[in-house]
Amino acid sequence: MIDFYSWWTPNGWKIGIMLEECGLEYAAHGVNIGKGEQFKEEFLKISPNNRIPAIIDQDGPGGKPLSLFESGAILQYLGRKTGKFYSADERKRAKTDEWLMWQMANFGPMLGQTHHFLLYAPTIEKREGALDYGQNRYRTEARRLYGVLDDQLSDYEFVAGDDLSIADFAIYPWAIPHKLQDIDFAEFPNVNRWFETLRARPKVQAGYEALKAERDAAKVDAEESAKNLFGQKQKERHHHVKEEQ
Repeated sequence: MIDFYSWWTPNGWKIGIMLEECGLEYAAHGVNIGKGEQFKEEFLKISPNNRIPAIIDQDGPGGKPLSLFESGAILQYLGRKTGKFYSADERKRAKTDEWLMWQMANFGPMLGQTHHFLLYAPTIEKREGALDYGQNRYRTEARRLYGVLDDQLSDYEFVAGDDLSIADFAIYPWAIPHKLQDIDFAEFPNVNRWFETLRARPKVQAGYEALKAERDAAKVDAEESAKNLFGQKQKERHHHVKEEQ
């Protein structure tokens, strides 16, 4: 049994998809990041960086529980554990790792900033023109990264080659909200073909849906959510700064 701690976000979707595709037994536990549940001590014990997702494999190496945070590390671990979507062939594994790291260092963080400046920052920063640089910077970078992905997929069925891998499961979730990133798939036909291939897989959809009902039922104040995701709460956690009264 694997305990899966996450919320309904692209990084969480990665692990839900992998668990479903591997046919692993798991229990999903919602960590409502808008309400600040990522700062609870019981969660910090398994994810000291106060970020989702995290897992506890109750049947880890040697039959003992193993906790892991960071989605890339979790994907690699589950791939090794099951022998699925992470080839034992070193050449294939190296290419999978290459594109997994590309997602971890580029596709995820840069699209996360695109979301922030296009969707969230306008609710916080009200000064006219104050967000223009950030919005243009990350909108442009998003288009560049989709171009890199489209070029790769012009030669291969999947991101790291001809076999579906954890690299696909890492990248696909960040492409789901492409319209919110001002990305039109008509400009990236190879990405569109690949995206529709993954979306048509029932277990990909099942992993994507994990925790959706819990997220939909949650009621979070927008100001509280912004503080927990981007504001003072983060500073208190890492720098012990007291919130101004």
